[in-house]
Amino acid sequence: MRKLPNENKILILGVTGGIASGKSTVADMLRELGAPVIDFDLLAREVVEPGKPAWKEIIHYFGNGILLENRSLDRKKLSETVFHDPEKRRKLESMTHPRIMNLFLKRVNQYDENDSGPIIQAVIPLLFEAYLQKLVHKVLVVYIPREMQVERLTKRDHITREQAERILEAQLPIEEKLEQADFVIHNEKGLKETRSQVKKLWETLKIEQGRRRKNGK
Repeated sequence: MRKLPNENKILILGVTGGIASGKSTVADMLRELGAPVIDFDLLAREVVEPGKPAWKEIIHYFGNGILLENRSLDRKKLSETVFHDPEKRRKLESMTHPRIMNLFLKRVNQYDENDSGPIIQAVIPLLFEAYLQKLVHKVLVVYIPREMQVERLTKRDHITREQAERILEAQLPIEEKLEQADFVIHNEKGLKETRSQVKKLWETLKIEQGRRRKNGK
């Protein structure tokens, strides 16, 4: 695994929250202000592209039945396969997680080379569930109430309320995530209010980055 660059020069903000809470919306707002984004969902897709080592290992273990016609992984079928089978889920994670970590660190180094002392966003939906807090310096939780999560999830993914509830039950409750957050964005009151909070957060992050440089930590 690659090493992070001089950590005194950079600030990595872990962006997380419940499903359908609006993490991407908040991340896009911070990107507009100057914080590049490393999205772990996109990294997870990249490491399993057809022909790559993780893709080959997954096919060898799970079989060709999880492939689409274009030879890419049928992510929905694969997810359903491992959802109720902890052993298969751990096997899948052993094939993908180390490669995702290496790709993440590679991107951090690339941003550091292009910008001395950047504030970088790491959008990690399951940051707490996967115990990835050590990858970041500060944690931002994007919050909406559970009932709003259910409503947004059913509309976004065209699923039933019962299906949405099951998905939420598989994640750490949003209230527990709040307890571990350094910063919180309340995303239930409209884009204007969210953007106002994001701008204030950006100023706070710049101050924090300046403090880290000055104190060397």
